[in-house]
Amino acid sequence: MDGQVGMSGFLDATAVKQVADGRYEVELDGGYVIGTALNGGYLMAVLDKAVVAESPHEHPLSTAATFLRPAAAGRAEVLVETVKVGRTAATARASLVQGGERLVEALIVTGTLGEGGEHEWRGEPPVPALPPIESCPESMKQGPARVRGFADRVDMRFDPSTMRWLDGEPSGRLELRSWFRMADGTEPDPYVLAVAVDALPPVATNIGSTGWAPTVEMTWHLRELPAPGPLALYGSGRLVSGGWFDEEVEVWDSAGRLVAQSRQLARLSRAARGSRVSVM
Repeated sequence: MDGQVGMSGFLDATAVKQVADGRYEVELDGGYVIGTALNGGYLMAVLDKAVVAESPHEHPLSTAATFLRPAAAGRAEVLVETVKVGRTAATARASLVQGGERLVEALIVTGTLGEGGEHEWRGEPPVPALPPIESCPESMKQGPARVRGFADRVDMRFDPSTMRWLDGEPSGRLELRSWFRMADGTEPDPYVLAVAVDALPPVATNIGSTGWAPTVEMTWHLRELPAPGPLALYGSGRLVSGGWFDEEVEVWDSAGRLVAQSRQLARLSRAARGSRVSVM
């Protein structure tokens, strides 16, 4: 999984500059676009950085974001309002503003995680496990019709058994699995995890729903600081109903630890809302 060169690095793409108390300038990187909108995980990483800069704690433990409007590349602001500061956790509201409009609103809890320690309990990794990286193709980069942008900023190797929807043979289950790294070689940290939890195609593609499926609300939790190396993404869902579907993602690091979890509520694509999709 070699990094690519000739593109802005992830650290620069998520940089925030304080211009006043609770106010940060950002330059949103168009390289993280999917279709016509910037990836929600990338936007959460920017919000998380601004909130951590305001907090006495080091890590974004919980991010609950509501996506109001699509964001575009270019200048934007993050407004941070501290709600409460405690010894072990602090809470803040963060707003991404562009062109005078609020695009994303988030409630973010910060804290400080250690790089190890004892665990009371840890569950088993998801089943089935991802195949070895060398057995997983870069499915989203195949063919001349692929949309460049986000796919060039990440290095993802998909479990072939969950990608047959590309050939018109969806599995009929809400599932997707992939290996993940940043294409520029940036090793995993909490902000990379914010991108990872929203990197998979919508799990609804495996029930025949293609097209843009906008996320309306997403919450992700940082559980541990990730080890260097590729991340394993396991996406699943429980219900498709009334034009809405849910998606859950677990992120496991190279040391075999669960390092991030997320759940989102999203809309089916307009085409899928007007037709019957198959659910097994």
